[in-house]
Amino acid sequence: MELLTVVAPVFGTNCYVIVGDDHTCVVVDAGAGVAGEVRRLVAERGLTPVAVLATHGHVDHTWDAAELTAAFGVPLVLNAADVYRLTDPFGTLGQVGVSHDEDGPLAQALADIGADPGSYRAPDRVEPFGGALGPDGRTADVVLELGGVRLVARHAPGHTEGSTLYLLDADPAVALTGDVLFAGTIGRSDLPGGDTAAMSTTLHDVVRNLAPQTLVLPGHGPSSRLGVELRANPYLRE
Repeated sequence: MELLTVVAPVFGTNCYVIVGDDHTCVVVDAGAGVAGEVRRLVAERGLTPVAVLATHGHVDHTWDAAELTAAFGVPLVLNAADVYRLTDPFGTLGQVGVSHDEDGPLAQALADIGADPGSYRAPDRVEPFGGALGPDGRTADVVLELGGVRLVARHAPGHTEGSTLYLLDADPAVALTGDVLFAGTIGRSDLPGGDTAAMSTTLHDVVRNLAPQTLVLPGHGPSSRLGVELRANPYLRE
């Protein structure tokens, strides 16, 4: 397995390309402005994409999903609770998004790279996962067998209703944490659909139970190790 990273020019979203031993791959979090570089990497390395995944439905993690799913003929895969965000990318971000014809932070960031905020389109093919919520407020783990890449999708609500950790059984273990956990901090829970209590439960019951040696690959910023975060991240201390 190999992990490649492309950093989006909008909000610095980390887009990860996970490559299996058979040269199939999945793309995780196709933020605005990554499509060209992802397509270049796929062509240069002779990879066969089998899916585009999203850790959650915020548009800074899904803006280029339509282009990549169409180019590769694959679905966008994400938790069912966040699918509604795909058709209302600005409104579901609250004041960060405002609307595409106003001078909100997202519209400005898109304009800065020459992207028309009104050009967004949702992917044509979406494959949601997840089911009924359990007593803990989360859906059961889902094992995703995607070509030569095997991930466990673990529901981690709080930043959004459908926020998900993607776990790779590697050596060391890998957790793609989206906007749940960053190096030194956590994602905000004050945007539409966020829930501070759910985030606290996620951090205590989901994140803290990962192995300390787990490599943390967040949705923005540098990578870390869970053991480091348990010691230094104030939101993970008991």
